[in-house]
Amino acid sequence: MADIRERLIGLCEAFNAHDLDRIMAFFAEDCILEMPRGPHPWGTRFEGRAAVRQGLATRFEGLPDVHYGDAEHFVDEAQQTGLSKWTLTGTTRDGRRLEVRGCDFYTFRDGLVTRKDSYWKIVEGA
Repeated sequence: MADIRERLIGLCEAFNAHDLDRIMAFFAEDCILEMPRGPHPWGTRFEGRAAVRQGLATRFEGLPDVHYGDAEHFVDEAQQTGLSKWTLTGTTRDGRRLEVRGCDFYTFRDGLVTRKDSYWKIVEGA
């Protein structure tokens, strides 16, 4: 069984390196990504590797200096799930600085991510 905690740490490092190839190496072909913002109660959903890659690319395009700091990782090996908490910092293309606490809920199968569901706090005035 893959060590989910090590995978969560590796994912965080890949996100902070803005390395889409490295990030996508953690994802299964039939993966799902749910981003925190969007027109639906679940935000915006991307299904399949190509769509997930595109969705993640938008994060780096919208916040070119995005960084996930103060990361903490929690694992339930029996359920093949993990949670990463972090503080997202970054600057939008229009110069607005963001700093928010958030988390990602991950589901794994055979050591690969099948679902990443992201949440973050709503900072008033942001």
